[in-house]
Amino acid sequence: MKAQDIVIRPIITEKSMAGNAEKKYTFEVHKDANKIEIAKAVAELFGVEVKKVNTLNVRGKFRRQGRFEGYTRSWKKAVVTLTEGSKTIEFFESMI
Repeated sequence: MKAQDIVIRPIITEKSMAGNAEKKYTFEVHKDANKIEIAKAVAELFGVEVKKVNTLNVRGKFRRQGRFEGYTRSWKKAVVTLTEGSKTIEFFESMI
């Protein structure tokens, strides 16, 4: 898998943006990617040094639209922590 296939999109929420001060960044990643692949992909895409990766699987929620019902899609989230000496990711800095 290429790095562009592993990291799908950044997660921009109040909780995820609060971690930027501690160099923690949140991404939606491919469901089959492991922590090592995610760390390599973030390092390659953004040119940073990754210290740690935490992952969690987000289950789809039950939703109704009138008489139709179903589940939203399930996906995988990764919280990437950078090393102290690493530079920050510019994309997230422009959001603050």
